[in-house]
Order: sequence, then C-alpha cells, then structure tokens
Amino acid sequence: MATSGCISQAFLTVPFAFSIALGCLSLLFLLFFIKNSKFTRKMESINLPSVPEIPGLPVIGNLLQLKEKKPYMTFTKWAEKYGPIYSIRTGASPVIVLNSADVAKEAMVTRYSSISTRKLSNALKILTADKCMVATSDYGEFHKLAKRCILSNVLGSNAQKRHRPYRDTMMENLSSQFNAHIKNHPLEAVNFRKIFEFELFGVAMKEALGRDVESVYVKELGTSLSKEEIHRILVTDMLEGAIEVDWRDFFPYLKWIPNKSIEMKIQRLSSRRHAVMNALMSEEKKRIASGEERNCYVDFLQSESKSLTDHQISMLVWETIIEAADTTLVTTEWALYELAKDPTRQDLLFQEIQTVCGSNKITEENIAQIPYLTAVFHETLRKHSPSPMVPLRFAHEDTEIGGYFIPAGSQIAINIYGCNMDKRQWEYPNVWKPERFLDSKYDPMDMYKTMAFGAGKRACAGSLQAMLIACTAIGRLVQEFEWRLRDGEEDNVDYLGLTTHKLHPLRAHIRPRN
Repeated sequence: MATSGCISQAFLTVPFAFSIALGCLSLLFLLFFIKNSKFTRKMESINLPSVPEIPGLPVIGNLLQLKEKKPYMTFTKWAEKYGPIYSIRTGASPVIVLNSADVAKEAMVTRYSSISTRKLSNALKILTADKCMVATSDYGEFHKLAKRCILSNVLGSNAQKRHRPYRDTMMENLSSQFNAHIKNHPLEAVNFRKIFEFELFGVAMKEALGRDVESVYVKELGTSLSKEEIHRILVTDMLEGAIEVDWRDFFPYLKWIPNKSIEMKIQRLSSRRHAVMNALMSEEKKRIASGEERNCYVDFLQSESKSLTDHQISMLVWETIIEAADTTLVTTEWALYELAKDPTRQDLLFQEIQTVCGSNKITEENIAQIPYLTAVFHETLRKHSPSPMVPLRFAHEDTEIGGYFIPAGSQIAINIYGCNMDKRQWEYPNVWKPERFLDSKYDPMDMYKTMAFGAGKRACAGSLQAMLIACTAIGRLVQEFEWRLRDGEEDNVDYLGLTTHKLHPLRAHIRPRN
C-alpha cells in the first residue's frame, strides 16, 4: 500500500507544478464545499450520522501526520481517541478507516456488495498488471474464475493433499540445514530467515511450476539468474515496489504532472518480473508441448482455463509464487522470535509436542492434537499481522457501516493490524500471550480467530496452507532444537515493508534437544 511518508519531499521536487496547482485551489475549495453541502443534505435525509473526521490541514488533509511507511500503526493510535471508525483526508481523497473486527466484518461481509471494488495505488496498478491477480481484482467473472482455479489446484484442501510431499521435503531440508549449522558453526547464531526463506520459495515454485528452479536464462536480461536472484526479482523487489509513494495518488487532479523517477522505477521492476516470468513460462510451455505433465498450477491453467490470455496466466502463476513465499515466512519468523525470547513458553510447547509425538517427528496430522501449537500460530498472527492492511476498497453505492452513512465514492481502508490490537476485544494486546487462544470459546482448527485472514468472500484463500507450513515448521524446529536469542536480538522488533517483515532477520543460538 502506498503511504505518505515521503509526500513533503515529493512537493520539494516539483515546486513549479505546485505553484501551478495553487491557481486551481480556489475552484477546488468551492467544489468541495458544494459537494460537502450536498452530502450533508443527503445524510440528513436518511437520518444517519456522518463518520467522525480527524482534523487535518487544508488541501493535504492528514498526509503530514502519516510520517512513516507504517500507517496501520498511526491508524491504530487514532482509533483509541476517535473510535473504531473515522474519516481522514489524504490530499483530495477522503478515506474511511475501520479499526475493529466488528466494523471490518460488517464491511467485508454484510456490506460486501457495496464496496467490493479495489482502489489501487499507481505502483500497485503497474505491479498487478491493473488488477490481474485474485488478491487485487474487483469482484467479477475474472475474480471468480481465478479464485476457483487457485483453490482447485493450489490452496484448497484437496490440492494441499496433493502437494503434501513438497511440504514434507521442506521440513526435512530445514532439519538438515539447521543441524549442519550446529555442526559447522556451533558458536554462531543462525540466520533463520536465510534458511527458511529459500526452502519456502522452493515449495512455492514447485506448486506453481512443478519444480524448484535453481537457475534460468532470461533472454531480455541477457544472463542466467540464480535462485536467489529469481527470488529477489519475483518477490523482494515486488514487495518493496508496492510501498513506493507517488504523490499523484493523493492528488488525482494533478495526475497530468509527470513523476518520472517513480514511474521509471516501478516500470523497471515490472519489466524485470515480466522477463523472468516469460523465461520460466517459456520452459514450461516447451515441456507441456512435449507431453510431459506435472502436478502444478501452470499445467492446470493451460488445460482448464482457455479463456485466459498468456499474460493473465503468467500473472496468476506469479501470484501463487509471491504469496506463498512471503506471509508464511513472516509468521514463522515472528513465532520463533517470540518463543526464543520466552524459554518458559517454548518449553511448554516442547512438552506438549513430546506428550503427543514421543520419539516420532511431528507431522501435519499432529497439529490438531497440540492446542498450544495452534495457539502460538494464531497469537503470532494477531500480534504480528502479516498483512496489516488490505488494498483500499471503493464504495460504488451509498451504504452504511457501524451506524454511519457511507456515501458512494468513499475509499475504505481496513486496518487488520488495528483490529488485532483492539483493546476492547483483546486484553493486553501488546503482549504475546498464546494462552488466550486456549479458551474453550475458540475452536482449535478455526482459521478466523483473528482478522489476519480477513473475512467474507475476500477471505485469504491461503489460510490452510499457511497453517500447515507454519505450524509444522514451528513444531518441528522446537521439537529438535532449543532456541535462544542472540545478545541484543530482543530489541530487534521493528517492521519493514508491505507485509510485517522483521526489520532484522532473526538470529538465534540453537542446540539439539537430544
């Protein structure tokens, strides 16, 4: 999601444009007051109050109050003062922010038909090929077709059974690599992310392409890329590009003014992604033409979805790669961090695993038998929401949320992080406390204890896979190794990026349990 952290700097780079824009402000103010007057009369006619508005500055609204690329934290602080639903202005655009599970679920479920359209930043429009993804597309025929495909072949329960060998191999590889670290570097802290990230990326590539790609020649780039370079272009660069600020997102009436630096950067990232996907898809097309079949997404799309273009298929295959390779890493890394910081809770989890598994390795079948493991998973999702905000939605007709009138044209921001840190719902929300999910009111296998996976028709399709990978990995790594944070690591708690990546990779000292 684009944020406003660099908006003041953006103004400094285009002083001439801003001077021209000032000449139009009087007209804009007049139009605003006319529109506001019409809105007030309409609101009064239906007898609903307006959404509370946070005071801001003329023209730029609340942009300068959003100083960092983590608006969800600022929104959560404002919710404590202004309540769970309020309105802000980001330049010319009013945005209604939802910060509690009740109003978020009302918007996502009850009012879904009125606000099912996505509102994307300029960067996301380019990076998603103008909504050519399940996660960012508007609700319509393309979305329904693409979601059926991804559930049928990648993320649904039957697909998860077919892909089980990929996950089992991943767990064995993790165990081997962490044991190798202990053998070769017994006194050094292990970089958890470096090992886990590429094993998870391997699973994503197998699901998408039927193989773990170690290298590929990319004609447009004139070179062969390693697995690490492929990951950088397909995953890391995309996540970094998605939060680039284009000040024109906030002032659409000035979109005619060029912003070359941002445009060139995002187009470059998109072109490199497109080149790598073309190279990968070209190899898979040759394989399919030769008659070789694999249990993977690209084969399914090529055979089952004749209405999709090659570009749409490429984007949908890429979507499974980036989504499988990121948020599950975020959750697992934060869970291991919290357990390594808290030896008592780590030992409690270890004892429960021993009671259920004994000398056998923990498997996916054991997850439902170890309530504390799923409690660790859900508490980590709550405190460290992997996707703290969802892409903006757009109200295409008048509606109501939380007892307030929401006029057509409103942008809706759903603050998942704020919902999961709401003091009215969660006792001591800033404390990582898995025990809260051992309460009998929670079904151990319910995916939606928090707002981390969303709700309604746009709920996260990958929730089952995320739980299977994260819970099995957490359980296996605690079963085999004792984790302790490296000195100074406890203070490394900041977030980075579109998803809540740990700013600094987890580094911990590990030793074998036996």
